[in-house]
Amino acid sequence: MFDFLVKGGVVVWPIVLCSVLALAIFVERVISFARVRVRGYGLVKEVAKYIKNRESAKALALAKRNESPMGRILVDAIEVADQESETLGTVIVNSTDGEVRELSRYLQVLATIGNIAPLLGLLGTVLGMIKAFMVIQQMGGKVNAAVLAGGIWEAMLTTALGLSVALPTMVAHSYLTSRVDNYEAQLQDGVVTFIKAVGKSKEMTTDN
Repeated sequence: MFDFLVKGGVVVWPIVLCSVLALAIFVERVISFARVRVRGYGLVKEVAKYIKNRESAKALALAKRNESPMGRILVDAIEVADQESETLGTVIVNSTDGEVRELSRYLQVLATIGNIAPLLGLLGTVLGMIKAFMVIQQMGGKVNAAVLAGGIWEAMLTTALGLSVALPTMVAHSYLTSRVDNYEAQLQDGVVTFIKAVGKSKEMTTDN
């Protein structure tokens, strides 16, 4: 296998490095997502109940005990829940964006690998074809079909390698992105429930 890769030229090694990096990122993200418990709808309901009853201290303590993206967002939100709606909204948006960025870590690198891998393969093929035609020129154009075919398939090897890295990488990127989108939707649902609870709490305070 090593000898086979060596025939593809120097560009093969950046492609191999891309494949290793892409696999490492995919495994790291899958393990990270397996540890994440974003949902926390039960947490939001409990926090919302405390907020409605104007028991912010209990709501904050409950959110702090929950080490999840939803819990961290609620902690930030509860701390400014008694301030203006605009301030509360800004804090929630910033906190949610931060959690989404954390979930999306390394995904841009994965997308970059999926984009450059086939280009590296194409570069290797072009370089290989240039070398093949230089040999033909040096031999005065007297090259048999076997020699020419051998040079061409070696040149095309990098394109095949580049595509074989890019295709699964893009599939992995799409899968991980869909997971992040799903987590973000869950966070948004929880945030909406919390905001409604805060609104009702303020209405009750005003009425009293």
